[in-house]
Amino acid sequence: MHHRYPFAYGRIAKALAFLTLSCALAAPAAYASKKAPTKKQTTAASAPVKKKQAAKATSTKKVVAQKNTKSATSNRKVVATRAVKSNTKVARKATATRAVAAAAAGAAAVAVARPSFGQMAGLHQVSDPLDLKSSVALVLDQDTKEVLLSKNDHAVLPIASITKLMTGLLIAEAKLPMDEMITITQDDVDTEKHSSSRLRVGTQLSRGEMLHLALMSSENRAAHALGRTYPGGLTHFVQLMNNKAKLLGMTETQYVEPTGLSSRNQSSAHDLATLVNVTHANPLMRQYSTSPSYEVAVGNRMLQFNNTNSLVKSDRWDIGLQKTGYISEAGRCLVMQAEVSGRKIIMVFLDSVGKYSRQGDAERVRHWVESLSNGSGMLTASK
Repeated sequence: MHHRYPFAYGRIAKALAFLTLSCALAAPAAYASKKAPTKKQTTAASAPVKKKQAAKATSTKKVVAQKNTKSATSNRKVVATRAVKSNTKVARKATATRAVAAAAAGAAAVAVARPSFGQMAGLHQVSDPLDLKSSVALVLDQDTKEVLLSKNDHAVLPIASITKLMTGLLIAEAKLPMDEMITITQDDVDTEKHSSSRLRVGTQLSRGEMLHLALMSSENRAAHALGRTYPGGLTHFVQLMNNKAKLLGMTETQYVEPTGLSSRNQSSAHDLATLVNVTHANPLMRQYSTSPSYEVAVGNRMLQFNNTNSLVKSDRWDIGLQKTGYISEAGRCLVMQAEVSGRKIIMVFLDSVGKYSRQGDAERVRHWVESLSNGSGMLTASK
């Protein structure tokens, strides 16, 4: 009996040890099974949170996008506004600049438009029956030398390009070869009034072409080149001009150069009427001074020049010789020989005010001569 109990106790101890081991092994699984539902619950519970977070993130992105859009739009508006303001400022500055330039040009024009010698002498205060705009005028019958109208006809004034009549007369009478080529040089460039010319330095034309342009279109460089290339040179040529004036009895006349750009080239209407009468006798002077236009070849180009007196193109006029002139000191000048109502008339107009006023004065005289009855019809000016 004593040996059975120890054996029984041994079996019971083994059973208890097995049970303890089983419980120990089963405990982690039970613990795991208890934790699993909690994990699922946590995942399920976190889903709405994630959705809210995603929604919030989306909302944030929209807000950021809207802010970016608004910012970009605002930036574009700011840039556009700045551009408009900038353009407006530029436009205002440009307008202001143009206004200043226009004012400067106006001031320059006022400064350049000096009064003529006739205005300074008060010659425009003298009136005449035809209300001429020229302060000096003389109209006479070429054949009988009868004076039809006179106004300050012995006043000595600058005559501008009327000078070219004397220049042309000397060239035409000298019998120089008209086909001889003449080159425009720097010496022919105007340093008196700084006037422009289509005849550039280096241009070559014949003497005949130079004379034609000088008389018809009042080309200054052509006239100067004619005097410069005259046998004996320019100084000798000017001396011949003054000698010719004395020979013709033009005691109120002097020349210092062949173009008329100098205000020291001066004469009176009385003397110029004499010059017109003499030059009209020369066929070349009549032809060249009255042609409406003329073309010359300059290098590879053809240049057309027009007459400075628009009346030569009018059917109402029969003009035998003419010449215009202008510098500020002389005013607008015009001399003509024309046939009016069967009478050969010489007209001289000096110091006219207004671009077309000298032609207007010529028209007034023509209408008046046409209306004259038989007998003397002399008109005189009065103060």
